[in-house]
Amino acid sequence: MAASAGHLSVDILMSSLAVILTALSNEYEIGLAQIGFASLIYTGVGSITQPIFGIIADKLRGRWIGPLSVLWLLICYTFIPLTSTYAQLVGLLAVGALGSAALHASGMLLASDAGKGKPTLATSIFFLGGQSGLALGPILAGYVMGYIGVRGLPLLVVFPVVATVMMFMYLRAPIHIVENLPSAPNPSAGVGNRIGWSIAGTFTLLILLRSATLHSLMIFLPKFLAEQGYTSAQYGLMTGIFVGGGAIGTFLGGSLGDRYNRRLIIFTSSLLAVPFCYLLLGSTGWLFLVTAALSGLILSIPHSIIIVMGQALLPKRKGMMGGLVLGFMFLSGSIAAWIAGIAADRVGLPAVLYFLAFMPIVAGGSALLLPRTRRPIPHRRVVPVSGD
Repeated sequence: MAASAGHLSVDILMSSLAVILTALSNEYEIGLAQIGFASLIYTGVGSITQPIFGIIADKLRGRWIGPLSVLWLLICYTFIPLTSTYAQLVGLLAVGALGSAALHASGMLLASDAGKGKPTLATSIFFLGGQSGLALGPILAGYVMGYIGVRGLPLLVVFPVVATVMMFMYLRAPIHIVENLPSAPNPSAGVGNRIGWSIAGTFTLLILLRSATLHSLMIFLPKFLAEQGYTSAQYGLMTGIFVGGGAIGTFLGGSLGDRYNRRLIIFTSSLLAVPFCYLLLGSTGWLFLVTAALSGLILSIPHSIIIVMGQALLPKRKGMMGGLVLGFMFLSGSIAAWIAGIAADRVGLPAVLYFLAFMPIVAGGSALLLPRTRRPIPHRRVVPVSGD
């Protein structure tokens, strides 16, 4: 609960960034490409440093890193109203991203350890807290920016303060590490390095294509809705519904991933997401609410499954692998969003988002090429005893 509360807090602040940048776009006179670039810097710094914090978490066995990371991030966010230029804002976001990176790397380690025999479900519970924060962030930031303005941003750190105290109280004990843990089966053993590199490439492609659609929608949906005349409070709430569906999808994916074929779940959910992502962009009223919730839900089902599949490759370095996989998710999504912003400044934001709505098709197909990562359950061989 302490780790999930920290994840909730960090992602409330993280997801408020799109609304903040949209609201500040007129004040700083920045375009779509610069909105995407600011998001890229924040997410890129957090992504690159996340494996480093994962290694630190492995060595320190997770203690103290979580609460310190939330404290660091909330301090940085309270200084956003004091920035006077776009460059100062980007620099502050880069510094604050270190807190997000540290929390995600250590939190995944704690969650996976707490899960014992159900690591996917436990990891999904941790991400349920984060996805709930991602849903609340745009809603809270939208109302704050709409009724108070940028100077009201310190109000967003009220809950993170409570979570920080909670984490300092309950995240002091080190995680449990099983010595001499047997390694997961190496799918490329005895076959050659060429197959290993192809698996890594396929896994990278899956993360890249999936993150491109999900992250671009999270970053540019507020701007897309603002251009249609919605207020900051309205588009904050509408974006929150999309991300809120993702919270449910992440938890659902974790539960399914412990029971059924993980590759098939990723493939099926990726294909099902396409029509809802397409309808989302042309919907209004109650239909928007339905398509936003369903597209966010289905797009997020593979989230915790992909992370656990990555951790299974190096079970003694789960902190590092979790940080590496999650970091690449964020980084690839931010790079894709930046490129999407550059393209949108030329051809228009709706055309770019409609194109990205079809990307999950290729992502789902690549999942079928991945190897099995779940350890087979050994069966005892029963030999009948012949009677004399």
